Amino acid sequence: MFKKILIANRGEIALRIIRTCREMGISSVAVYSTADAESLHVRFADEAVCIGPAQSTDSYLKISNIIAAAEITNADAIHPGYGFLSENARFSKICEEHGIKFIGATEEMINLMGDKASAKETMKKAGVPTIPGSDGIMSSFSVAKKTAEKVGYPVMLKATAGGGGKGMRAVWSPDDLQDAWDSARQEAKAAFGNDGMYMEKLIEEPRHIEIQIVGDSKGRACHLSERDCSIQRRHQKLTEETPSPFMTDELREKMGEAAVKASEYIKYEGAGTIEFLVDKHRNFYFMEMNTRIQVEHPITEQVIANFDLIREQIKVAAGVPIIGINYIPTQHAIECRINAEDPFNGFRPSPGVISIFHAPGGHGVRLDTHVYAGYTIPPNYDSMIAKLIVTAQTREEAISKMKRALDEFVIEGIKTTIPFHRQLMDDPDYIAGNYTTAFMDEFVIQGDA
Repeated sequence: MFKKILIANRGEIALRIIRTCREMGISSVAVYSTADAESLHVRFADEAVCIGPAQSTDSYLKISNIIAAAEITNADAIHPGYGFLSENARFSKICEEHGIKFIGATEEMINLMGDKASAKETMKKAGVPTIPGSDGIMSSFSVAKKTAEKVGYPVMLKATAGGGGKGMRAVWSPDDLQDAWDSARQEAKAAFGNDGMYMEKLIEEPRHIEIQIVGDSKGRACHLSERDCSIQRRHQKLTEETPSPFMTDELREKMGEAAVKASEYIKYEGAGTIEFLVDKHRNFYFMEMNTRIQVEHPITEQVIANFDLIREQIKVAAGVPIIGINYIPTQHAIECRINAEDPFNGFRPSPGVISIFHAPGGHGVRLDTHVYAGYTIPPNYDSMIAKLIVTAQTREEAISKMKRALDEFVIEGIKTTIPFHRQLMDDPDYIAGNYTTAFMDEFVIQGDA
């Protein structure tokens, strides 16, 4: 087992990893930018190293600084969390070259599954259902036109190096294809330095349902059931739940089998997520694989007794084999992402000083956060400042518990998405489990700041 792990991340996920390290008797090293000097992850780690200024390109994305921090603290492993360098193949390779275990996917695995077009081809070979579309990257507009005619409108243009909704365009008719092609390529080039595009059939009334998997060094994998992540705004998840209200026992078995098949086919090692789009007829299609821990991993932990996904990641990285059991939820859990954003003003970011902070509590309530009263939220990073997770015996009870927890949650000095989530929990369609990835297109937030 590792003696010391450096956490190459910040905020709540860094603190989450530090806590598991402490429970496992492993020393932890926090890295931080000058903007994060007062963050709780810095305070609770065994050691902390400043790796640069506020800009992430000069700190959390600066591989040389992170490797130097690992070497001067004698860390024998690095946990990247999510975001930043967690799916950076070069970083994984450099860790290996320096004799430091990267608690995540290998360079080969990240390259294989990180490119959406190659990942889709790999899944086809594995026998996992994929969305009809182009054969890899399309070389020209004429190829895109022919592909759209073959697949049938509506279609979705996607940047092969995409993420966060950038470089994606829905195209409903041939007349719209040229403009969509040009604008998607320009956006992808600006965001990722890569304007490669591929095309898929647009799945109507889709739900975004993902399967959590864990694979070990022996090539075995198991799944930990599903999470429904369909409540999104601009392809950014807002709330997640497990089990999905759309799921049936038959569908769960099929999707779970497909996720395990995919993981074992590529001999995946570590925690990962196979993401699917599911249409209104409960046909499911592979969308992408995330070769890292997910933001929403706590709801899986909450519904599966005594399971710590971070601990499992560390154990697998150290060569410990998985138990190999496919898990089914025994309770219901919901997570609300609390962002420093103004939901009454287009979800505009709201950095600043938190003047009052009161955390909700009680039975079945979990709060993952790195902030507190007096903490200054910097404007340099993702706006998520907390994850509120509730667990209950049924979905109805979980919604009631979330309402109560949101009512107790007090953050003043900045704007947050707490009022949005409180309204969501009262929405009839949400309560009925009647939602798709287009839910937020019609949702109207009542009131004002």
